[in-house]
Formats: sequence, C-alpha cells, structure tokens
Amino acid sequence: MISPIIFIFSLLLSSCHAAVQDFCVADFTAPESPAGYSCKKPASVTVADFVFSGLGIAGNTSNLIKAAVTPAFATQIPGVNGLGISLARLDLAPGGVVPFHTHPGGSEVLLVVRGRICAGFVSSANTLYFQTLKKGDIMVFPEGLLHFQVNSGGIPAIAFASFSSATPGLQILDFALFANNLPTELVAATTFLDIPQIKKLKGVLGGTG
Repeated sequence: MISPIIFIFSLLLSSCHAAVQDFCVADFTAPESPAGYSCKKPASVTVADFVFSGLGIAGNTSNLIKAAVTPAFATQIPGVNGLGISLARLDLAPGGVVPFHTHPGGSEVLLVVRGRICAGFVSSANTLYFQTLKKGDIMVFPEGLLHFQVNSGGIPAIAFASFSSATPGLQILDFALFANNLPTELVAATTFLDIPQIKKLKGVLGGTG
C-alpha cells in the first residue's frame, strides 16, 4: 500500500513537470513584442534552433570604424529567446573603434581573446571607468550606459561579448546624432558643436538636414 505522503509527493511532481516549459524558441512568423518573440510549437523545434556557427568567422573590418560585430542574438539563434542570454563576436582592426553606444535591453560582459582593447563606460553621474584589456581580461558594462571599445594594440583584436538579454539592442551615439535627418541647428543647440563640424560629420555618416 502506498503511503499518503508518497502519493501526494508524486502528484506534486507530476503537476510541476506538466507546468514546466523548457524553452521558447523564437517564432519569426509571429509579431515581436518588448518581451521577445512568441514561441514556436514544440513539434516544429529542431536542434538547429539551438546551434549557431557564425562566431568562428572573422567579421569584415574594411569599413569606416575598422570594426565588425557578429551577433548571436535571438535572430541568429532562436533558442536563446526568453532565456536572458546572448553572445557576439567583436573584431577590431588596428585603429578600429566601436564608438560610444548603449544596449538598452541588457548588460554586457566583454572577454578579450586576442590583442589589446581599451574599453570603458560612463556612469549616470558622468564618471568614466576605462582600462586597457589584454588577452583573458573581462570587463562589465552595466545595462543602458554609454560605453566604447578601441583597439589599442598593433594587431587585430578579437573579443567575445555576452549579454543578459536575447535581444540587448544597440544604439550608437554618433549615428543617432549624424546619420539621420535631425536638423543641423538642433544638433548644434543640443551638443554645442559648430555647424560646419556637424555638417562634415553628417556627410561622413550619411545624415541630412
């Protein structure tokens, strides 16, 4: 005869198991919300949803900032949807830079695996925290704070970033100011920059106005 305690414990285990949802693989056919993507039906999930091979490939740094970021967010690896994690690879050619930017959706941990990278962030009290990182060093960038990375060595640098979100988002300060149609007069009024300099930067980054 099964004791009442064991019977009740078995029922609790069964109920807990039935309520558990192991994952929420992103369904790109459904609308995205601030909480992430909707979930695929489990029957349509495959192992490919949990695997991404792109971080083993160097990014193309032949561009204005001599930098490339290869993301492994929910868009690239649907299995991270809802898990609060993601990764990215950063390639910086000599002289390369990732300008001041923010990730409004998550904090970042940067791990340098090659070269030297000067990295830092500015707190909401306008205090600057920065250091030159070498192979094996990591640095944390709190969610939403402006931060940057600069190759401070003579060789290409490589780093991997992890985020506390499957969709951390990205906004680059220079592009927000100079790569759109924000009127030059408003940029001058809000940044105290000279109009000729603003127009020069708009010309470089593709902005108008």
